[in-house]
Amino acid sequence: MLGLYKGIGSPMMGLTFINAIVFGVQGNAMRKLGRDTPLNQFLAGASAGAIQCVICCPMELAKTRMQLQGTGEKKSKRKMYKNSLDCLVRIYKKEGIRGINRGMVTTLIRETPGFGVYFLTYDTLTRSLGCEPEDPYMIPKLLFAGGMSGIASWLSTYPVDVIKSRLQADGVGGVNQYSGIMDCVRQSLKKEGWRVFTRGLTSTLLRAFPVNATTFATVTLFLMYMREGEECSIQDSEPQAVALQPLQPQAQPTSM
Repeated sequence: MLGLYKGIGSPMMGLTFINAIVFGVQGNAMRKLGRDTPLNQFLAGASAGAIQCVICCPMELAKTRMQLQGTGEKKSKRKMYKNSLDCLVRIYKKEGIRGINRGMVTTLIRETPGFGVYFLTYDTLTRSLGCEPEDPYMIPKLLFAGGMSGIASWLSTYPVDVIKSRLQADGVGGVNQYSGIMDCVRQSLKKEGWRVFTRGLTSTLLRAFPVNATTFATVTLFLMYMREGEECSIQDSEPQAVALQPLQPQAQPTSM
């Protein structure tokens, strides 16, 4: 049973930081870009995807190595890695910074457009569905938009993810099969055909919908709650500010 959760430590360590970076960078990028347009949504998402690769790449490397630990081997008395952190430390000691960042280029190629599509799809769907605060069906609509955004993101970049995973798994057991990205693509196509780039896609999409539906809905509802709190605090402070001023019944309201 525990085998089903092999490698779960790495995602649990990194996902909090990744989501904080992604939504923080995307929000700040949108403010810098100014106008809320589909192109700006894509660019803001792409910038967020590129920056979070710093954490995402080592995290997924550790997850891949932990999941492969013991694969194709007889029962051994001692495991090579105790946990995800120990895995990264051992890789660093053996291969240095380059080892920790194995697969970084393919991660960038996957995450940059992937997160662009992610935020663009979510923005388009929420506008089309009319996700307004007073809508009684707002939460189901947010869940649907978030889930479909995750599916669209994975569909747009899944072949790159296959290559990334193979490169990060390469070298386990001391044998390197691939000399680089293009060599991995050529060998994979030659041995397994084009279907290799869709292997595991169904299970990935089944996971992507509930995970991204929950993520987007939670973030959106939290931000709405925080904004309402800020508006209430501003309204509560207004009477106090007025009370400090002398009464001026003839004064006209300003354009603000």
